[in-house]
Amino acid sequence: MVTKVFLFFLCSKGLVEAWLDLKNKRHIAANRNAVPEKFAHSIDLPDHQKAADYSITKINVASFFKIIGYAFLLIWTLGGGLEALDQFSQSFEKGPIITGLIFFGIFGAISMILGLPESIFSTFVIEERFGFNKTTPKTFVTDMLKGLLLGCIIGLPILAGLLWMIGALGNYWWVAGWAFLTSIQFILLWAYPRFIAPLFNKFSPMEEGDVKDKVLGLLERTGFTSNGLFVMDASMRSSHGNAYFTGFGDNKRIVFFDTLIKTLNAEEVEAVLAHELGHFKRKHIMKQLVKAVIFSFIGFYILGLLYNWMPFYEGHGVSTSSSHMALLLFSMVSGFYTFFLTPLTSYTSRKYEFEADEFASKHSDPKSLITALVKMYKDNASTLTPDPTYSAFYHSHPPALVRVAHLEKLQN
Repeated sequence: MVTKVFLFFLCSKGLVEAWLDLKNKRHIAANRNAVPEKFAHSIDLPDHQKAADYSITKINVASFFKIIGYAFLLIWTLGGGLEALDQFSQSFEKGPIITGLIFFGIFGAISMILGLPESIFSTFVIEERFGFNKTTPKTFVTDMLKGLLLGCIIGLPILAGLLWMIGALGNYWWVAGWAFLTSIQFILLWAYPRFIAPLFNKFSPMEEGDVKDKVLGLLERTGFTSNGLFVMDASMRSSHGNAYFTGFGDNKRIVFFDTLIKTLNAEEVEAVLAHELGHFKRKHIMKQLVKAVIFSFIGFYILGLLYNWMPFYEGHGVSTSSSHMALLLFSMVSGFYTFFLTPLTSYTSRKYEFEADEFASKHSDPKSLITALVKMYKDNASTLTPDPTYSAFYHSHPPALVRVAHLEKLQN
């Protein structure tokens, strides 16, 4: 029965994804030859068509690799892959913690290798074809090796801690495991901007000038304090532009991509930052953290219930239960059972975007935010005409037409 339920959710997720992808491609293609009237004066037809082609290409490639991903998932689970890997890890005859680390280490290495074709194709074919890629093969390999090393340094001790708790704390290990992992996540959130992010990018203090003056004035008006204003060398990997907050507590930083600074004027940078400040001032970041903690608690609780229930293992193609198998198997399959919650999280995220825009309109010029968004849509080749159903299901940001119309209302 568990196997049947698993296959039902797996097939349902795959069919819904394929249907939504098809609807989105058809909608984008149907609107490819006409720029929406609201953007006709600011985005040329060739740029609009480039965005359409870019979006459709990404959907096609993602769909192809998604099918491969489903095939590998079935091989790992019902095909006996995890069972074989577990038997190999057990053959070293080490303790449960070392065996678990061997198990996760081999699985991680195999998964990284299997994921390389998609990553390489996306970076050096799609992004290159549409003029976005700035990543060299050397940078690509260096990033991969840094990520692997960092994953080992941080991930393996965390896994060892969880495996120890499962073996030592009895039926309520999941409470300690949840508290442990939550604490680690907050520590990493605090440490990321100062210790982790600089391993991959260079962060330079924002230069003196009109842009910095505008930004400092906005921060003063809104009463926001940070650990600094930084410009990231995003252009060494891509020509896409963005800005974001990072860090936690007294280690908050405001980061602008250098590609964004080169594209937008001072008023537009101020407006983009005002939007990001809106997320902080409206407590969106804190709400998202609280939700993540709650959902993590629920997840650990469910895993605690399933840990000693053999049908959970057998129904997903595993005949022997263990602490490391429970952690990995749950992480692999849980997303298929919660996939249909995606529209709810997307709706909440879009609601937060509207609220952040409303904050920005009070502390900067809404017209500047509109022109900044239009430039970002253009420079990032973001489609202006996504399918409404697809957008409602997946997108964390409102579609361009809806968002700009909302900002225009805020001008009055």
